[in-house]
Amino acid sequence: MSLPFYVSPEQFMKDKSDYARKGIKRGKSVMAMDYADGVLFVAENPSSTLHKISEIYDRMAFAGVGKFNEFESLRMHGIRQADVRGYSYSRDDVSARGLANSYSQILGQIFTEAMKPFEVEILVAAVGEPGQPNELYHILYDGSVADETDFVAMGGQSEDLSAYLHKNYKPAMPLEEAVKLGVAALKEVENRSLPNGNLEVAVLDRTRERRKFSRLTAGEVAAMGPEAPGP
Repeated sequence: MSLPFYVSPEQFMKDKSDYARKGIKRGKSVMAMDYADGVLFVAENPSSTLHKISEIYDRMAFAGVGKFNEFESLRMHGIRQADVRGYSYSRDDVSARGLANSYSQILGQIFTEAMKPFEVEILVAAVGEPGQPNELYHILYDGSVADETDFVAMGGQSEDLSAYLHKNYKPAMPLEEAVKLGVAALKEVENRSLPNGNLEVAVLDRTRERRKFSRLTAGEVAAMGPEAPGP
């Protein structure tokens, strides 16, 4: 009589973690950082229609790396949850921490109960009122949540990007300087040129009325000084 196949729970979870991390490492990186008027997002993304960075609610944004269909489904869940809560109660009751906790529960349940974990890392960011801090919640494939300060990097080059930002980041930078830093970080860790058309850049700008999210065009990024060939 043959023995039944057995894998210890520890090994099973380790295999899931390794699988998810390998998928995430294949994805292009995304970073977010505080700047003087809000939160800046910079990502390498050659697509003009499949966004890694998107608005979720008035003062909040979402960023994802890994499998696009998986983090896109999470983004849509966040939008629906925010809309329902804002409509049922008050727009002020929609919080980045609440959305981060919801994402943590979803990803944690998928990781423990499904055969295949989501190959994603996501970020929920909210810009603070004048004089108040911004919020950066980094959620991993297994549901782990980290409340980041100043900056956060995700994706295949996240460790190298974090090291570069740790060395060069300065609090309360103007937007132009922050964009230069983000583009320089990507070029440094990738060790190649990045056309401005291959960059996805967006901000949560507290000086804007009500909806704080805005995308920067390739022309606007080029006008801020980063030397990158292409459109």
